[in-house]
Order: sequence, then structure tokens, then C-alpha cells
Amino acid sequence: MPFLVYSLLRLGLFFAALVVGYVVGLRSWLLVLVALVVAFAVSYLALARQRDAAALWLARRSERRKAARTERVDEDAAYEDAVVDEPDSPR
Repeated sequence: MPFLVYSLLRLGLFFAALVVGYVVGLRSWLLVLVALVVAFAVSYLALARQRDAAALWLARRSERRKAARTERVDEDAAYEDAVVDEPDSPR
């Protein structure tokens, strides 16, 4: 799952930035804020391939789910039409 890999890598970058910020002397909310910005910037620059793979995986998953949903709706509609079109069906 590329999305999981990408998310874990970004989380790892955030924790690495937290550790580096703590060692440098940042504390409190400033440590978290700086770690977020640094992790975002590094992940944007260094994880482009993983980000693209995750986006492609999510797009394909969405297409598969949409196709399955459409197929289910078509099957339901066909069944309903068959039931309604029966000559002795109560209306």
C-alpha cells in the first residue's frame, strides 16, 4: 500500500525533525511548529515518487469502488425492473 508507506515516511520525518529540534534547543509549541514545517518541506522535496505512487493508488482505488457501486446499482435496477414487469406482480 503506497499510501501507508508514504504516510509512515512523512510521520518518520516529523519525528526526526522533532528530535533534531529538541536537540537544538527548541521547546514547547515552537518545537512542534518548526518540526511540522520542516517535515512538510522535506517530504515535499524528497518524497515526490512516493507521493505520486500514493496518489495513483488512491485514484485507482476510487475508480474500482465507483465501478463496483455502479455495478451494484445496475444489478438492483435490473432486479427491480424484473419484479415490476412480472404480469402478476402487485402494484
